[in-house]
Amino acid sequence: MSMPTGSEHAGAAGDLRDRLLRAQQDAIATGVVPLTLRPVVRESWERAIRGAIDPDRALPAIELDEDAFRQYRSSHALASVMPVIRRLLVDGADDAGLVVAVGDADGRLLWVEGDAHLRRRAEDMLFVAGADWSERRIGTSAPGTALQLDRAVQIRGAEHYNRIVHPWSCTAAPVHDPANGALLGVIDITGTDHAVAPHTMSLVQATVAAVEAELRIANLESTVHATLRRSRMAAVPGARPTRTPLTVLGEQRSRLGSHELSPRHAEILTLLAWNPRGISAERLAALLYERDASPVTLRAEITRLRRVLESAGEPPLESRPYRLARELDLDAARVARLVGQGSLRKAVEQYPGPVLPASTAPGIVELRDELASRVRESLLADASPELLLAWAERDEHRYDVELWRTCLELLPPRSPRRASVVAHLERIESALR
Repeated sequence: MSMPTGSEHAGAAGDLRDRLLRAQQDAIATGVVPLTLRPVVRESWERAIRGAIDPDRALPAIELDEDAFRQYRSSHALASVMPVIRRLLVDGADDAGLVVAVGDADGRLLWVEGDAHLRRRAEDMLFVAGADWSERRIGTSAPGTALQLDRAVQIRGAEHYNRIVHPWSCTAAPVHDPANGALLGVIDITGTDHAVAPHTMSLVQATVAAVEAELRIANLESTVHATLRRSRMAAVPGARPTRTPLTVLGEQRSRLGSHELSPRHAEILTLLAWNPRGISAERLAALLYERDASPVTLRAEITRLRRVLESAGEPPLESRPYRLARELDLDAARVARLVGQGSLRKAVEQYPGPVLPASTAPGIVELRDELASRVRESLLADASPELLLAWAERDEHRYDVELWRTCLELLPPRSPRRASVVAHLERIESALR
């Protein structure tokens, strides 16, 4: 018996697509999905019909703006295991002509990586990071249906309920938290027929197993570290717990101990560490968001932050008002204490730059200005010429006329540095004309 030619294969695929389109039209008209469909597809179509999804017009929604999405993604539990996913799936996706997507438990895509040409094509159907590909939104698809059923699935071509997705095929499997079994998200491979080859399912499931193993190890390490910390404290009667460093000054990425923080989590922890008595939910929202934000948005961030604190071995946040259960060693507060003690040289040494310089949160802007003003005014009043000049030469102070004029006044008449200070003042005045 001869093997089918390429044209015969294409013809068979076209016939299948035509049969599926007719089946979909009949199902929408009658409300009855044919039994000839695979059960996983038939049941998904039934859910789509009940949900009144339009197969020609339904499109994924992008509900978060760029900043909010970036903050949400960086704090997601799957962010820490993306190196594993990239190593096992993404690194070979370009050669295989595939797109790899990772989504959250609600079907929102968090990362879409792989073949650049295919990703550009996929953008036409909004298969992009931030888009909602849940089944309730766009009907049958591997990532959405895998989450709906909580098991691995493959969807081929016109089996997708949404007709804009018919040129694509996909394989996806859910990811669970090994600590409690909670659904964390989904890993998906999308592309041509290669995306539903038998080995693709095995590859996706093996990647999920590796990811869950990595999460299990991280959970165990966190538990061990927390236990050791508690044991060390119990062994020293009356000892105070060592405070975990919270680093937010300057351009470096903010960290809680060894844990890198998302911008929003850094803002929340900074405000709570600066206000140890606590902040009400309404006040905290006002300090965080430039525009009105719903309490749901803040509660969602607090929920994610509690997971971060747990992984760092910190006790959970207390509520009503929100406050830290254990004091953190906030570098900004440490600088403020040094200034208050008159230890200006140490304060300058420990002040690499402003508080969270990229943040536009109203409370952070106010805190940033307050700390910078404290340091500046104390230096103007009581610093040596050398220390004041070292402060003035930082990039953020190079156009502070009062600071440079005070440097000139404090420098001895025969100081070799006077000429450079005079020249700099002239440049400032020229730039301001």
